[in-house]
Amino acid sequence: MVIKIDDLSGTAVQTLLNEHLQHMFENSPPESIHALNLDGLLQPDVTFWSIWEGNELAGCGALKELDSRHGEIKSMRTASSHLRKGVATTLLDYIIGEAKRRNYQRLSLETGSMDYFKPAHQLYYKFGFTLCEPFANYTDDPNSLFMTMKL
Repeated sequence: MVIKIDDLSGTAVQTLLNEHLQHMFENSPPESIHALNLDGLLQPDVTFWSIWEGNELAGCGALKELDSRHGEIKSMRTASSHLRKGVATTLLDYIIGEAKRRNYQRLSLETGSMDYFKPAHQLYYKFGFTLCEPFANYTDDPNSLFMTMKL
């Protein structure tokens, strides 16, 4: 698998992001959806990566800088044809490594609290993330799970 910084201009990436947002709206109340749209991912404080297996887009993920010591994982998504092939594990490991290279002291994320998101919960726990209080501009929400790890 090859991971590369992506400018989000490709059709495959845009399709995967649209699928990601669609699934968020199918599984979470609108007021509890914090996934970034294309404009949000193109902001200067966000780095977006795509992960490829040959010529096929296998997944994506992003890292948003909250401040010089704290980053947030955004838009982690595995293409449905690449589920259970290690895509998310590979990409999450890469993003954690990048956060360390940036000298962040903490890496956090928000994900849904519903059963649909259980595979994501398991992945994040496996990497050492723990539950935390809402961070940045988030507020308490029973539909959200907040996680963090010290780097």
